[in-house]
Amino acid sequence: MTEWRKSSHSGGGNDDLCVELAQFDDGVWVRDSKEPDGERLEFGREAFAGLLGRVKRGDLGL
Repeated sequence: MTEWRKSSHSGGGNDDLCVELAQFDDGVWVRDSKEPDGERLEFGREAFAGLLGRVKRGDLGL
């Protein structure tokens, strides 16, 4: 069974984006916690580390 973890930065309101992550052998899945049966993104470990680095640096304007 896949264990999903909600991001500590996800908000608590109904309109907030809530992101959950799950690790698998070769990478990380990302999904919207409000749509647990919906689509998910799949990242290799290096790609996910690069994405996190860009988010933390503010490169994506989020």
